[in-house]
Amino acid sequence: MHSTTSALPLAGDARRQAPISGLEIAMFLVLLASYALNAMDRQIFPLIAADVRREFGFGLADTGLLSTIFTLGMAVAGVPTGYLLARLSRKTVLQIGIAIFSLGTLLTAYSHGFADMIAYRAATGIGEAMQLTVVIAIAASHFARYRATAVGAINFSFGIGAIVGPLLGGHLIGTERDWRLPLVVFGVAGFAAMALIALTVGRRMTENVAAADTRADQRGAERMWNRNTVLRTAMSVIGGLCIYGYLGMYPTFLREHLHYTPADTGRVMSIFGFGVFASIFGGWLGDRFHPKLVLSLSFVGTGLLGFLLFSGPTGIWVQSALSFAWGLVVSGVLYVNLAGYHIKAVRASLTNRATGVFVTTLYGAGAFAGYIIGAIAARLGWGSAGLLQITLLAAVGVALTALLRTDRMSLPARKP
Repeated sequence: MHSTTSALPLAGDARRQAPISGLEIAMFLVLLASYALNAMDRQIFPLIAADVRREFGFGLADTGLLSTIFTLGMAVAGVPTGYLLARLSRKTVLQIGIAIFSLGTLLTAYSHGFADMIAYRAATGIGEAMQLTVVIAIAASHFARYRATAVGAINFSFGIGAIVGPLLGGHLIGTERDWRLPLVVFGVAGFAAMALIALTVGRRMTENVAAADTRADQRGAERMWNRNTVLRTAMSVIGGLCIYGYLGMYPTFLREHLHYTPADTGRVMSIFGFGVFASIFGGWLGDRFHPKLVLSLSFVGTGLLGFLLFSGPTGIWVQSALSFAWGLVVSGVLYVNLAGYHIKAVRASLTNRATGVFVTTLYGAGAFAGYIIGAIAARLGWGSAGLLQITLLAAVGVALTALLRTDRMSLPARKP
């Protein structure tokens, strides 16, 4: 049976090109709010990792693996979710995803050791990938001419979660002295979000497909296996290792190496979220300027910040400023445009699959980012870890950017 999603493009052009209504915007805001909760969920475990490590006696590398293993679940779920979207409604896949990551978060609080904890952490990633893939697909469909900007709006909501999650989590830990409490709170909140979506978000929002710029779409590849997608896949692997090297183990670096309190660590990580607010602007940059320029400068900034975060000044204000810059450059510009350009590399009919490839490659690499940077730090120190895993890999990303064929991408025609 074919889904409603595949049938809708047969409707008349007038209906598909109609302006986005206020109701649709409101429903999209509900979806963005649910993704903010997804972001809060991701930020919690790195914040409590030091407490978990003390209670269970885990090594630094094992703790890093627990912090980022959820991205392996995201990688496993990415491509299959893209195919599920061709057979089930987007709203159904979205709700299943939220249920999976919320249940995984709850179960993590009741883990007995490394084996079951890592399984629950991986399961949360499966659900998070399903939700992320659906939300990106919805945004790319409704805002076909400005896909990177639409992805930026999604990442903007991630920034909200990245601010609220560490602050609330740090407060709950500080108040109750119990690292399990934040997991329970955010797990229950996920089921509340499912109820809200069921009541307020209709198929008009989730299943509708907007018309694309036909001339631009004809420049995109007709098949997933093409030069630009292969290069972007390699860049996404690098992006995953850099982004989740930071997100997975930077809080542990602050707590164990710089001896920050849980509350101070939460504040620094929340400031990272303010940088992510630049995501809409970052998406606009991707839609407005040449892809090679945007990606190369983003990778340069990533490499420089990776060095300074782990080898620079240790004061809380400087670390806060660097975390803000990381959120702005890496999450606000690099991540957004890696996702946006993955979609622009192919025809609009391949949007769901392109999104799945991006999610699989970036988060697949991210699954091992915490383990790798933790292992390097344990042997060579945190400064070497930042240099090797972030700075040098970012330099490779710059080199790959030069090989892109932008004339074969579905970029909107520039106005004369």
